[in-house]
Amino acid sequence: MVSKMGRYVMAGDVRVYYEEYGEGEPLLLMHGGFCTVEIFSRLTPELADHYKVILPERRGHGRTADVEGPISYDLMAQDTIAFMEATGIKSAHLVGHSDGADVGMLVAMSRPDLVKKFVFISGNFDVNGLTKETLAFFQSATPEAFEHVPALAKLVEMYKQTTPDGPEHFPIVFEKLKRMMLEEPKIPPQNLSRITAPTLVMTGDRDVITLEHTIQMFRAIPKAQLCIVPGSSHALILEKPLFVAQAILDFLAD
Repeated sequence: MVSKMGRYVMAGDVRVYYEEYGEGEPLLLMHGGFCTVEIFSRLTPELADHYKVILPERRGHGRTADVEGPISYDLMAQDTIAFMEATGIKSAHLVGHSDGADVGMLVAMSRPDLVKKFVFISGNFDVNGLTKETLAFFQSATPEAFEHVPALAKLVEMYKQTTPDGPEHFPIVFEKLKRMMLEEPKIPPQNLSRITAPTLVMTGDRDVITLEHTIQMFRAIPKAQLCIVPGSSHALILEKPLFVAQAILDFLAD
C-alpha cells in the first residue's frame, strides 16, 4: 500500500482533512458517525492495492473541525461534493459505511455524474429503518453513556485525540449527531430510483438496520446488488474486513 501524508483542503466553508493511499481510479471511503478515518484501517490496505483510496473526514469528525450550526446529512453531502470538486475528482467510486453510506446516498441521488459505482454499507434511507433497540438507545443516550459502552468509548477517545476543537467539544458534536440520527434521513423509497449508479447494498445479518429496510432499499434501486454479511453486526468492516473488501472488489471489477 502506497501511503501519502494527510492533508487539508477548503471545501466550501469546511477545512477538510483527508488521506490518500494507493494508485488508480479514485475510490472515496466515507466513515460513519463519531468516526475517524482509522475506522477503515482493516479495509484500506486491501482496497488500496487496486484503487486510489481517498478518506475525507467530515465536519465535526476527526481532524476536521466542527462548523457553527446543526449537522445534517444534506449538509455533509454538499460538503462531500465540494470536497470532490476542490480536489479535482470528476467522478469516483463511493464506499460509505453507516452515516457515510447515508451521505453517499444523497450524493448519488443529487450528483449522479460524480458517482461511478456506489457501495452502501449498513446505512438507512429512513430513520425508521433502525431497529427499535437502536432508536431507544439513541433517544436516551448521553455523552457520558457513550463512554460506558466499550466500542463507543473507543470512538469518543479517538475523537478527543484528533479533534482541533478540543476534547471538551465532544458533548456539542454528540448532541448535533444525536438529533440528526433521530430525525434523519427521511427519503421516500420511490426517490431511491434516482440512484442510477450500479449499487452494492451491504449489511450485517445482525446490524442495527433491519434486514427488511435493507432489502427494501435494494429493491428500490434500479441497478442494485445485495450482500448480507453472515455473523456480523454494524461493525462488519472491523469484524469481517477481508470478506467485505473482497465483496467490494468483486463488485467494482464486475
